[in-house]
Amino acid sequence: MTDAPPIESSARIADPGTPTGRGVLRDSLTGQQVLIAGHRQGRPQTPAAECPFCPGGTEAPDPYDVRAFPNRWPALPGASEVVLYTPRHTSSLAQLSQGEVRKVVDLWAERTGELGRRADTGYVLVFENRGGEAGATVDHPHGQIFAFPEPPDLPMRELSSSTCALCAERVPDELVVLETRGWRTWVPRAAAWPYELRLAPREHLPDLPSLTAGPRDELAWMLGEALRRLDRVGGGTMPSMMWIHQRPTRGHWPQAHLHLHVTGLWHAPGRRRHIAAGEHGSGVMVNPLEPTVAARMLRED
Repeated sequence: MTDAPPIESSARIADPGTPTGRGVLRDSLTGQQVLIAGHRQGRPQTPAAECPFCPGGTEAPDPYDVRAFPNRWPALPGASEVVLYTPRHTSSLAQLSQGEVRKVVDLWAERTGELGRRADTGYVLVFENRGGEAGATVDHPHGQIFAFPEPPDLPMRELSSSTCALCAERVPDELVVLETRGWRTWVPRAAAWPYELRLAPREHLPDLPSLTAGPRDELAWMLGEALRRLDRVGGGTMPSMMWIHQRPTRGHWPQAHLHLHVTGLWHAPGRRRHIAAGEHGSGVMVNPLEPTVAARMLRED
């Protein structure tokens, strides 16, 4: 992997000494964790003349298949990376071959292991915002990695039990979308979004680095196929969000079971699913599509 240029921004996140970790604030009333990243207000959109992620661009001066480098506009200074999936500008994970997605999976695992060995890392979050509606500011296919100093609240809520919730869950057949020998993709019973998916290995594996060759190949196929099915029901490239939850990098977490969350942002072709005030104010999501109907639509070829 080509050495990345150094992060040149000198901006700092407010209050790096908060109890929740570097740059992470907690609201005293709601308990919500927040990152204040005012320096990102001026981060660039895809320039009209040149993409910084294409080979020869600012962030990819040399040819590559996949590439990771420090984010010049980090939400977590010194702990944010960008992952380029392909040198092809007009593509996405859904349009890559299984072999190409496998290279992305390998890079995710490599960077998770490397960042996780740092003394100042407590949790590695791999994620993607696909499309402008999902928050991507550069059109080129890419994702990001945050190395948090302490595990964030959401993955920690999933680990609140001493036993593995995924191993204990019995997923009904009508909610299953895809299955292989080692992996399953399904729509959650209490899906908060019309097209929400979970992907998990059948075997209790804690993190990306623990995946051997076979499970990595299966994940590469299943993730690409899941995204292709989102695009099919959306009638085009559906804006989506994806994040990977895995074992925290410090401590003993026998209940941690690697899994991916994928959320499509449309409830019908071209129609954005918005979160309304009643949902924000109550914390209770309202899903306009029955999970079994969504699963059936995603299962159909």
